[in-house]
Amino acid sequence: MFDITVNILKEYFTVYTIDTRGHGNSSPVSELHYNEMAEDIYSFIHKLELDKPILYGFSDGGIIGLLLSIKYPNLLSTLIISGVNTNPNGLQKKWLILFKIIYKFKKTKEYKLMLEEPNITIDMLHKITIPTYITVGSKDVIRKEHTNFIHNNISNSHLKVFDNEDHGSYIINSDKIAKYLLEILIMKHQKK
Repeated sequence: MFDITVNILKEYFTVYTIDTRGHGNSSPVSELHYNEMAEDIYSFIHKLELDKPILYGFSDGGIIGLLLSIKYPNLLSTLIISGVNTNPNGLQKKWLILFKIIYKFKKTKEYKLMLEEPNITIDMLHKITIPTYITVGSKDVIRKEHTNFIHNNISNSHLKVFDNEDHGSYIINSDKIAKYLLEILIMKHQKK
C-alpha cells in the first residue's frame, strides 16, 4: 500500500512504518480509540529514543499525529498529514450517512471509531505550533471546508490540495505523496 513512498524515502531517510493497534500485523483489540493509538506512537518514539522525528500520517495516522502534537508539543519537529478530520462531521455528508447505514448492519470497531471519533476542538488545534503540512485530494471524503478549518486553526500550517485525487489515490500505490514529502524534507534539511 505504501511501498512506493517508503522505497523512495528510505533512500534518503530512516523510515519507520507502524501498524497501529488493531491494524496490519499488530495485535487485535476489542476497541479502537485514537488517543490510545497516539499513546502507542508516543511510546514507540521514546523507546527508540528518536529526537524530534518528522511524523507523516495518512487518514487515521494523520489524526494520531494531530493528537500527538496537541498532547506533546515538543515531541515532533514537523507534522505532515493527509486526509484528516477533527470530528466525524468532517466527512462529506453522503459518506457519513453511508457509514452510519453500514454500521447498522456491520458493527465493527473501525466503523464505530469513524462515527464517534476524533473529537479535536478548535482550542486543541491552536496548541499545535510545529510546522504542519496538510494535504487533501480535491475529491476527498473529507469536506473542503473542514480541511480549511484545520489549516486556518494551526498557526504554522501549509495546505496542498492534490487536484483530481480522492482520499487515497495520491498516496496508495502512488509516488505523488512521496515526491511532495521529499520536497518538504529536503527543504527542511537545507535549513539546518
